[in-house]
Amino acid sequence: MRQPVYKSDITDSRIFVIQRLAQKHFYPALHAHSEYQLFLALQGSGARFIGDSINVFGPGELTFIGPNIPHLWRSDPVYFKKKSRLKSTGIVIYFNCRFFDEHIASKEEMITLQNLLIRSQRGIDFYGETRNAVSEMMKALVAKKGIKSVVLLLQILEILSTSKHYHYISSTTYNKVPDREESERVNLVYEYVLDNFRHKIRLSELAGILCMTPTSFSRYFAGKHNKSFSSFVSEIRIQHACRLLTETNDSIADIAYECGFNTISNFNTQFKKIVGSGPLRFRKEGV
Repeated sequence: MRQPVYKSDITDSRIFVIQRLAQKHFYPALHAHSEYQLFLALQGSGARFIGDSINVFGPGELTFIGPNIPHLWRSDPVYFKKKSRLKSTGIVIYFNCRFFDEHIASKEEMITLQNLLIRSQRGIDFYGETRNAVSEMMKALVAKKGIKSVVLLLQILEILSTSKHYHYISSTTYNKVPDREESERVNLVYEYVLDNFRHKIRLSELAGILCMTPTSFSRYFAGKHNKSFSSFVSEIRIQHACRLLTETNDSIADIAYECGFNTISNFNTQFKKIVGSGPLRFRKEGV
């Protein structure tokens, strides 16, 4: 397994780092780092984990996350197949707390930006006009150099800091990067669930992989993720169901069974609990 936690290398000679990603799939392990991260997905789809939030992602998604928030854009299984010609592309910007020194950061002109950085500690999704404008600016920023690149980044941050077109991602904040052992353990859990959620999840088998009893694993998971393991599995199944409801004409019953639910009634109950509406209404109205 790759290192589950890594830090983007922003040397003292750089104010920020921007990268255009182009690969078969995005980095496949949950990780965190001490930089702020602005990420635009251009191609690709899959499951997204940010803090304690689980969702699906697709082209056009624009997210801003603060330091130390565990995150993972896990591409769909088809992207990992050897013969797949699908691509996952995006643009990512990293900068750290040294982006502004204390003398500048404390000034009145920087209040809205400081508020943005504070809000990013829960992760932020941007949409609408903000997403459209910033997406084009990020594409342009890839080719910029020198002072022009810094000016354009400041313009991007100004738009984000004053935007009303956003919502928070995680329900809680994170203050420190998880250690390697903890990250490896979490990645084993994520990989197991993502590989097996369409079938019956055997808690005893997963607990055994982590050298725990089922009871100790359940207690450990709830303490680390602010939710029960069964709720975590249900969220992954329901997010996959949302994609199938949007992208296919499969019957609701077929989708329920494809996502690992044994009964339609349980599927409907869990769907309404997590999404806020029933699957039929979701398909018709996209809510």
